[in-house]
Order: sequence, then C-alpha cells, then structure tokens
Amino acid sequence: MHQATIIYLIPLIIILVVYFVRKNNKHSSSNTVKKDAIKAGLIEPSSLHPVIDPVKCLGCATCVSACPEAKNKVLGVIKGKAELINPTNCIGHGACKTACPFDAISLVFGTERRGMDIPNVSPTFETNMNGIYIAGELGGMGLIRNAVEQGKQAMEHLCGTIKNNSENEFDVLIVGSGPAGISASLKAKEKGAKYITIEQDSLGGTVAHFPRGKLVMTTPVDLPLYGKVNFTETTKEALLSLWRKIVQEQKLNIHYEERIDAIKPTKAGYKVTTNKNEYLTNKVLLSIGRRGTPRKLNVPGEEQSKVVYRLIDPEQYKEMHVLVVGGGDSALEAATSIAEQEGSVVSISYRSASFSRAKEKNRKKVGEQSNDGRLNIYLQSTVNTINEHDVVLNVIDGEKNIKNDIVIVCAGGILPTPFLEETGITVEKKFGTA
Repeated sequence: MHQATIIYLIPLIIILVVYFVRKNNKHSSSNTVKKDAIKAGLIEPSSLHPVIDPVKCLGCATCVSACPEAKNKVLGVIKGKAELINPTNCIGHGACKTACPFDAISLVFGTERRGMDIPNVSPTFETNMNGIYIAGELGGMGLIRNAVEQGKQAMEHLCGTIKNNSENEFDVLIVGSGPAGISASLKAKEKGAKYITIEQDSLGGTVAHFPRGKLVMTTPVDLPLYGKVNFTETTKEALLSLWRKIVQEQKLNIHYEERIDAIKPTKAGYKVTTNKNEYLTNKVLLSIGRRGTPRKLNVPGEEQSKVVYRLIDPEQYKEMHVLVVGGGDSALEAATSIAEQEGSVVSISYRSASFSRAKEKNRKKVGEQSNDGRLNIYLQSTVNTINEHDVVLNVIDGEKNIKNDIVIVCAGGILPTPFLEETGITVEKKFGTA
C-alpha cells in the first residue's frame, strides 16, 4: 500500500472509530435507562404510546431526536433498534411516528398487561352512534394541544353535516369545558352554529383540578376566533385565566354546574337530559374527561366530611395532618404541594411497591421531601379504617396508626364506560392496539 494512501486512510479510520465508540456509548446509556426502569417497576405507559417494529426499524434514532420529551430519555437505540426505554415518561405526543422515515412506529393504547377503555371513533371523531362525536381526553388524548385540535376538527366536520331545516333548538350540544370543549365551542360560534356547552363543574375540565401552580405542559396551538396561543410552559392559573378571558370576550354559551344524565335518540337527533333541563339537538360532542366518578376506598369512616377526592388549594391544609391515598401524578402532586405548607404533616399510602404510574419529576420530588422528613411514604399499604382523629393503615408487617385531620383520595375515577354504553356507544378495551 502506498504511503499516500495510508495517510488518507488514517483520518477516515479515526472518524470511524470515534463514530462507533460514541454509538456504543449511546446504546449502553439507553440500555442502562431501560434496566433502571424495569428494576423500578416503571414499565407501563399511561396513555397513547409508540410500538416499534424491529423489522422496519434501522436504528437511525430520528424518533429519539424528535421526541419532545427527549430530556426524559423516553426513547433510545439498543443494538441498532429503537426502543421505548422509559415508558412512564411517554405522554403521547406522537412526534416519533411522524418523524420515522421507515414507517416503523405505531401508536397504541394500553399494553398486553394493562388494558385501556377507548370509545371507537372514526377519523372524523364520530362514534358508531350517528351524530355523536368524541374529542379530547375521553378518546385517549390527554395532551392539551391534541385535545384542542380534536375539538376544533370534530366541530369542523360536524358543522358540515348539520341540516338547516331542523326543528331542534340546537345544532350541537357540547359536553365539557376543558381544552377540547372550549376549542369546539369557539369553532361552533365561528361557524354560526346554534350550540350550547354543558359543564358539570367549572371551566377548564381536568386542568381546573390540578394543584395550584402546577406547570401545564403544552405547545403553541391555534384557537378559533382567538388565534395562536404561544404557551410552552405555563401555570394552571395562567392557563385558566386565558380561557376565562376568551370565554368572556367571545360570550361563549357555557352552562356550569350542569351534569348530563342521559342522551336518547329522537327522529331529528337527540334529547339530552341534565340535572337541570332537557335539550333537543341535532348533534352531540362529548369532550368530557376520563376520570368520571371518583373511585372510593369503601372502608369504614369514609363517609366523614374529612374525606375528599381532589385537591383545590394546598394552603387550606396548613398545620394539619394529611393522608393522600394513591400513587399517580395527581396523588404525588397533591402530597408534595401540601408538604410545602407551613406546619403540615403529610403521608402517602399506596398499594403498590413503587410509584410506577407517576412522572419522573414527581417521583423525584417525593423522594426529596421524604429524605428531608417532610413526607412519610407507606408503600404496599391500604387504608383499613378512617377515624375522627386518626387513620389505620394495613402495612406489610401489620397495622399502622397515624394521626390525621384530612384524607385526600386520589385513586383515579370510575370511567364513564357505563354511561357511554347506555348511550349506545361502542367501547373497546385496548391491549396494546391502535
């Protein structure tokens, strides 16, 4: 081999060595993250998430770079194939599927171990019941950006099917005033549709029930009649303030504290019965949350007024002994926000061995507060009895009696599946399927 050729090959060899060393380090790092997640029991994604076909995947790592949650190392490449290495941090953006140049990624609900109830809807968000649509969290899309887009798109299609000669009072009745409901209400007004929006609680839906100051992650979205909302990180208060401003400026027709009880078909559409009224409408758009009715513990003493099922304001629990029951994000966020209040003594009771359903930042904060002595953690425990001044927990080695002034149950909710099925809407339990 000529000396000149060798001189040219040396830089190429160095470049290749550096490339493969870096590639190996990245793969090793991804494998470590995956093993740590498995060891901690953090293997179940909570919503829509990617499944990667190893035959189609060529390990280009485009999906890894495209993931908006890349800092949480949701995706990684191991042995030349992309994998979901940190499942509980995946929140269903879907950017990975869009970015993949080899169509190797599918977005699915549920897993082989844990199913997820999802109503069947068409690409235009219509259910099997002609004229009833579903958008937002109920359909499995919990992200604010996705919910806003779904509410807008569903209403766009819905308005195009409305017959002008209908004798019904309303063209469309919207249920829920969360991100999807607000977006749909704005689009309905923009289209000149006769609409009414029913909300069983207050403006904001699930967001309104977040603890004070909780950061709400979103991305810029376009709201009908308003324009671009440029939030990328904001607080619950700022987001709700913006929505209140929009609702007032646009004079949206929203009825609060009105709960829907039944939807029955008529010859010209549907009759919607609430706890306050009856409405005749051509179409119905359901933009309600997945929480439904709060899940109760069904233990002695739960009927007391000291037991509540959501956190409104952490400051009201200053100088109090508080037990939070649950292991998801809402439970951890409630516990940590109360633990920051002066004089509070906070405990968490959770039936599992780890907080596998919660985001990493919430698990980290709980760990820090536990190490600082501000938070007591009782894993693999359940509530036995709730007394006036204390609570009895079932723990691994018997029973534990703790002083208590208030119990906050954050054990999720009973999905509105019975209501949907009674309405005639098909609901399917997804086990890792689209």
